[in-house]
Amino acid sequence: MSTSSIPLASATHSSQPNSPSLRRIAVWLFLSFQFFYLLTSTGRVRTPDEYNILYTTESLVLRGSTAVPQAVQLHNFYGRYDRTGQPRAAYPPGQALLCAPWYALGQYLLARLPGVPQEDTDLIVAFSSCLSSATFAALTVAFFFLLLSGIGIALRAALFAAIIVALGTPIFAYSGWLFSEPLTAAIFMGVALLLFGRGRQAITWRAAFIAGLILGLATIVRPTNVLAIPVFAAAVLVRDGKPALRMALLLCAASAIGVTLLLVHNTILFGGPFQFGYPTAAEGAKRLNTFDTPLWKGLYGFLLSPGKSVFIFAPPVILALAGLRRLWKLERGVATVAILLPLLYLFFFARYTQWEGGYCVGPRYLVPSIALLCLGLGPILAAGAPNMNTSNIKKIVLFALALGAFVQCVSLATSFMEDQVPRGRYYDANWTYRLNYSLSGQIHLFWRYLTNGEPARLGLGWDRWFVFLHKGGVSAATPAVLGLCMAAGLGISVAGLKQQLTVRAKLQG
Repeated sequence: MSTSSIPLASATHSSQPNSPSLRRIAVWLFLSFQFFYLLTSTGRVRTPDEYNILYTTESLVLRGSTAVPQAVQLHNFYGRYDRTGQPRAAYPPGQALLCAPWYALGQYLLARLPGVPQEDTDLIVAFSSCLSSATFAALTVAFFFLLLSGIGIALRAALFAAIIVALGTPIFAYSGWLFSEPLTAAIFMGVALLLFGRGRQAITWRAAFIAGLILGLATIVRPTNVLAIPVFAAAVLVRDGKPALRMALLLCAASAIGVTLLLVHNTILFGGPFQFGYPTAAEGAKRLNTFDTPLWKGLYGFLLSPGKSVFIFAPPVILALAGLRRLWKLERGVATVAILLPLLYLFFFARYTQWEGGYCVGPRYLVPSIALLCLGLGPILAAGAPNMNTSNIKKIVLFALALGAFVQCVSLATSFMEDQVPRGRYYDANWTYRLNYSLSGQIHLFWRYLTNGEPARLGLGWDRWFVFLHKGGVSAATPAVLGLCMAAGLGISVAGLKQQLTVRAKLQG
């Protein structure tokens, strides 16, 4: 995944997004980051949000139900009891449904490998389920690349921009945890590709309907994904004007299918369409699902605070902002999504009571919109920036990539829970997020474990799946074989990507 040979100032041109060679490049790019993210995954769950997904997935695979009695038995229940008295996780079952194949892989294959004690089955299935985020994150990267190529960004500039997003933004960090953000990012990027990834070709009825259907079903992953529906409809209108009104309306109508399913789900389980599975309160009887955070506080937190600032946790967005004007000139539909959705998410979640996202790293709720905002990197890398020479742009880009990758690596190296759970560091005595919290705690942990050879207890220390499984009792040989297979897959995928780039360069030369 070297970027040293990628020219930053190559001119934009039509990349023919439907060409077989471009699709093959995207497949190899996906596989490269699929295996890379698998290797760097933490492979375990820590927070109530992650356990929500794991328990619901387990119930679906083993019992064909979304009730989570095991969460109550383990005193780890975060949700509500439905009308029949069954415990339900806080979130609808969309992500759990999509994670089911990974859970089944762990339950029926990985747990039966030599060297895995029967009592470690729970560790293995949690590990396997967590790997789903690696796939969703890799899909986001591949869709990102195809979208930039489809709107006319030069191939190598589009590829470099995709690598920056993959390594220098929280897409990398969240690929290692079982949150819903990688899946949401993949959905939004895929919908943008479906609608706008064919250059100036008109949006078809089929594309509008499928895009709307996907966006509506995305609310079953997380209800707040409903915010994206009007944004994509507006982008269709901005791109093609009044003639596209029917397509925008079709998109909204199709999205109503998924939204209706969510509302019916709520009504059946909890007695009303807007009765979700969220508990009334959490730690310290604090009410979470309200909007009583002062706007200034949420904006300061997301933009300037040391523990949640998008500019700290995704440095490439600074360059992306500079490229939005050129993105607008190139493709107004894509630019509308890249501008409007991040703004809507920013102001919406800035008022949310738990705007910080609970125990997590960086601006968790903004991660999908950060990926979209980074579409502005394409024009910057393809055509440069005004009043700056190519050499200076390259230095700035590489610095932003290196800084972003460093932040993600620190975030993933040790468990954020080990740093955040001690009272007074992340939350104060009233369970209010401390605006002066920063990554310094995890940096300290990183340095401590790097310089201290003493083994840490299970769940502490180096936050890697192979370390965690071995501490949990799995034979060292089993993680070693899995790791070697992933490393071999990474090597083969990178080689395949390079070969496809060489073939395409010869064809165009």
